[in-house]
Amino acid sequence: MRKLLNTLYVMTPDAYLAKEGENVLIRVQEEVKFRIPVHNLEGIVCFGYIGASPAVMALCAERNVALSFLTENGHFLARVTGPVSGNVLLRRKQYRMSDDPVECSKLACAFILGKTANCRTVLQRALRDHSETIQREQVEKAVVSLGTRIEKISRCNSLEILRGLEGEAARIYFSVFDHLILAQKDAFYFCERNRRPPLDNMNALLSFLYTLLMHDVQSALETVGLDPAVGFLHRDRPGRPGLALDLMEELRPFLADRLALSLINRKQIDAKGFIEKESGGIIMKEETRKIVLTAWQKRKQEEIKHPFLNEKIAVGLVPYAQALLLARYLRGDLDGYPVFFWK
Repeated sequence: MRKLLNTLYVMTPDAYLAKEGENVLIRVQEEVKFRIPVHNLEGIVCFGYIGASPAVMALCAERNVALSFLTENGHFLARVTGPVSGNVLLRRKQYRMSDDPVECSKLACAFILGKTANCRTVLQRALRDHSETIQREQVEKAVVSLGTRIEKISRCNSLEILRGLEGEAARIYFSVFDHLILAQKDAFYFCERNRRPPLDNMNALLSFLYTLLMHDVQSALETVGLDPAVGFLHRDRPGRPGLALDLMEELRPFLADRLALSLINRKQIDAKGFIEKESGGIIMKEETRKIVLTAWQKRKQEEIKHPFLNEKIAVGLVPYAQALLLARYLRGDLDGYPVFFWK
């Protein structure tokens, strides 16, 4: 199992990444503000238009440290990686299976099943933890409806029908998502999912967390030797990491949605941390991003018992565990892909 290391998030304006021996440096106006040995890192995520020297890019590529560049509001720009690693036979098997409609349907069914079941768990936990304050009737109705969709998904073998069922389940889940927001309702509300750009504070927070999750999932897939661009549910599109989007589906409710609700309901963030741009889009201020990133890293250090491996692992290792299990299935070592079901 991969050791849980650290992801370095760089948000300082005018920062520049440089290399000194085996260290990654962060310089601001030629002054070294931060220094860390490269072997202590699993990834670097830069927000805003931060520069990086070719030497530090080469160092990260050589040491398998993912280096990603995002805009200040979390929109993905680029990613620097080294030579393609992993077993070429595994990747060829992945490509062949992605062209097989039957195999695509089997894996798509697993991803959508995991996503829908974990969405239902989010609602069930909210009912359990906030039984006196939540609007029970509508949320309980959504739990029942998602259960019905789970039964249909588990019996479906058509990719197009699966996508339709996924859309129905998402509409049911997000139709009651606003009921899970129990504090700061004037600043944080949810009407519908929107992005590019997000048009309210809640969607801005969700989009930011999904971007962080994407970075971790893509790194996990590359670590086990899979191609993040070739998916089974999300079809090929230039520049789109289809397999990373596939694997993210079952992890969004557990890793991102739940954390977003906790940050708001515990009042760790507030409306002052968000700015509305002239275009109508919402972005987070730097201080709020730091709070969210700190909570994200803290969450990744917690432990959970993996439902298939039956052992305790750090939450931050769940994407790597699922990527490894997916690779084992593609190689033929497992009869099916073991979905991550949050209990």
